[in-house]
Amino acid sequence: MKKILKIISSVNGAQSKSTQLADAVIEKLTANYPGSTVKVKDLSQQRYEHFHEGHLKVYRGMGEVATDVVAAVEKVSDATINEVMDADIIVIGVPIYNFHVPSTLKAWMDHVMRAGKTFSFATGQAEGLVKNKKVYLAVSSGGIYSEGIGQTYDFAVPYMKAALGFVGMTDISIFWAEGCDMPGYKETALQKAIDKVAV
Repeated sequence: MKKILKIISSVNGAQSKSTQLADAVIEKLTANYPGSTVKVKDLSQQRYEHFHEGHLKVYRGMGEVATDVVAAVEKVSDATINEVMDADIIVIGVPIYNFHVPSTLKAWMDHVMRAGKTFSFATGQAEGLVKNKKVYLAVSSGGIYSEGIGQTYDFAVPYMKAALGFVGMTDISIFWAEGCDMPGYKETALQKAIDKVAV
């Protein structure tokens, strides 16, 4: 039995291929681990503030900040980090928009990446504090970015791997539904990705 956290970052609702691919991953996970629970975080519905001056000052102790701002920033960040820490497995839907992750997913990551909470420089070097997590990235894209010349334009998957790895989540598996807007690929892109899911 596992605690699974599912992150939806697509704005495309039920039509989202990244969400459908994430669902396929979770379907296999729950079959492998009967009795598992799935907590869903839909970033198109529960939106996180983009990183602003208050976050900078609270996270890094840079300058004066009003007490109510400190409380608000810490409350959201603490709750977000607690959800991550509580999960055994994290499944993240990652649609590639304009070569990168949706801004809502970046905002979520900004609330997760917090010195003293999810990473530390106490030893003089960066150490991730989020241990023993398995992460699955369900990636969808209109073009082909996992290989070939298109790989140059993929800033989404490298970012997710780097950011997650920085806080300690290095056990990452990636499934791609790509070419979703390309004739000759789009007709089968999602099903081919689902067929390759192994957990």
